[in-house]
Amino acid sequence: MLPRVLEPEVMDTAEEAEDYDSMDHSQVNQRFVEDWHAARLTGVPQQLRQTRLLDVGTGTALIPIEYCRRFDDLQIVAIDLAEEMLKLARRNVERAGYSDRIELRLVDAKRIPAADGEFAGVVSNSIIHHIPNPLLSFQEMVRVLAPGGLLFVRDLMRPETEPELESLVETYAGDATPRQRQLFRQSLHAALTVEEVGDMLDQLGLDRDRVQATSDRHWTVNVWNPVERIRIATS
Repeated sequence: MLPRVLEPEVMDTAEEAEDYDSMDHSQVNQRFVEDWHAARLTGVPQQLRQTRLLDVGTGTALIPIEYCRRFDDLQIVAIDLAEEMLKLARRNVERAGYSDRIELRLVDAKRIPAADGEFAGVVSNSIIHHIPNPLLSFQEMVRVLAPGGLLFVRDLMRPETEPELESLVETYAGDATPRQRQLFRQSLHAALTVEEVGDMLDQLGLDRDRVQATSDRHWTVNVWNPVERIRIATS
């Protein structure tokens, strides 16, 4: 198994933000929102489906925009620690016409300034691999999630070998710029395995089987009502 090699936690130069925003994330983002919607239909109470959603590590806000395109029943708080990313996010949200539904905040995912159980749903796509100690972010996401709410987290999955990693880079970034390919390569090196994420769910008192490999390069955590489970486990 390849060892985890950390990359910078915050992509906060204008060049990095522009490189990220210019890449075609549309299919990945659409799939993320579709899979989230399927998950909430199976386990989330009706009264929690039409309310506030927290997007952790929003980047340039492409996923919140996709949510707003698909659903008119959501208000989204989107957080990121990179000011340059948020500058582009503000531009993207304004151009899409969703400034009244998406609130952008400069926030560290390891210290979310929100009350316990404040959000009916918490989602995150491709932020966990940036964080040196991802358990801290998982703890915060669970803390701010309302009982009965859905925690839906997806990220890259670290390959077992260098040839497998290079094959993924060629398959999914072969037409990208050299810099974009290198960013993807670094992200795969920094990603977690399903086993590592399962260990974190164990530490949170959650079912480790709620993380699964969902593509050749992604894992997904899909848990509803985790706050209640933790309270039961610790009471």
